[in-house]
Amino acid sequence: MTYLRNMELFSNMPKCGRGANRYVSLLETYQYYLSQYKVAMGSLSQLVPFPLLRTEKYTAGTIPWRFPSDDPHVPTPTEISWINLLLRTIPTFKKHAEGDTSVPDAANKAETFAQRYARILEDYKKDPAGQDEPLDIFTLCRIREQILRELGFTDIFKNIKDVENTNAMSLFENVVRLNDAIEDEEKRLENLIRGIFAGNIFDLGASQLAETFSKDGVSFLATCQNLVPRPWVIDDLETFKMKWSKKSWKKASVIYHFGYSSICKGAPSAGKSEGQERIVVILAANELPSLNDVTYTELTEIISKLKGEDGCLMGVSTSNLVVANSGNDLPIIDLTGVPQELACLAKDVDLVILEGMGRGIESNLYAQFTCDSLNIAMVKHREVAEFLGARLYDCVIKYNAV
Repeated sequence: MTYLRNMELFSNMPKCGRGANRYVSLLETYQYYLSQYKVAMGSLSQLVPFPLLRTEKYTAGTIPWRFPSDDPHVPTPTEISWINLLLRTIPTFKKHAEGDTSVPDAANKAETFAQRYARILEDYKKDPAGQDEPLDIFTLCRIREQILRELGFTDIFKNIKDVENTNAMSLFENVVRLNDAIEDEEKRLENLIRGIFAGNIFDLGASQLAETFSKDGVSFLATCQNLVPRPWVIDDLETFKMKWSKKSWKKASVIYHFGYSSICKGAPSAGKSEGQERIVVILAANELPSLNDVTYTELTEIISKLKGEDGCLMGVSTSNLVVANSGNDLPIIDLTGVPQELACLAKDVDLVILEGMGRGIESNLYAQFTCDSLNIAMVKHREVAEFLGARLYDCVIKYNAV
């Protein structure tokens, strides 16, 4: 959700009765969004549907949490499992909030965040229909971000992103050269795809991965070599290879999360290969920070640092590479509201790529477009694995040709 939608949400909340206490506690958040909206008026003044999206049957969320026959006041097993998942992430968020030196009294505010968010989640477990907003993954993620921002936390993962971006950029040249050295085109493409999967594994929204990374780190090359064996749970790689070999696309739009690994190890390699075929590539990143996802501003800076003195990226001109603002502030995305600028850039796209579990599986797995589309992500939550009938850390490459 973006500023306009958050403003509508808070202006419609009850001033008394059920939900009034939550309204009072979050009123400051509404005021925060109002001030931020004024600042961002130029880029977010008009939200429009993504132009290539078939909206008539579009539902942003992938996994149905309940059905019409379910009692609205009794949580379903699926709702409980997802609420518990988010409860398990609270210690990770609290830890990083405590270490945010840009926020005065960060430790106490981090504790306030943890208590407030846990209380809201527990309220939903008691009575889903008795809360101020409908229960879905968009609502729960949005509330988490709102509480953090109300308390002054704008980007609690910034320090870790900075360090890992630096580490990943140091590997960029070698990763690209190794890929370019693969002579067989189909094998080179598969290596690119595996690189994106490997970069995709780093996810601070997955509590088990966050704990693993904090102890031992995550090795990109080792992850490439140790992906779960094919066939993956959704495996359209061979079909995609065939279409890739025809070199029929002219313009691609990539809507993604791209944590540090994907940016510097998987994505630019793919962009380089596409650039060789003179494809225009639009990279659309978040407006505001969420988890360890890269933002539009950060991505612009990273690509600038990776360019050589001649303005090229590993010898390839970046004149056909465009960085765009997706207008998003969550780890998932609803494509019915994107900035008008992105819509204008994407109107003649013939390949849409949705990368990352949040944008490509938890949301938009079944989205239909008027052009070819590719969903590519790793399964990092047990709840997602159960829904798909997949293994944990299984892979999804879903190609829809039009």
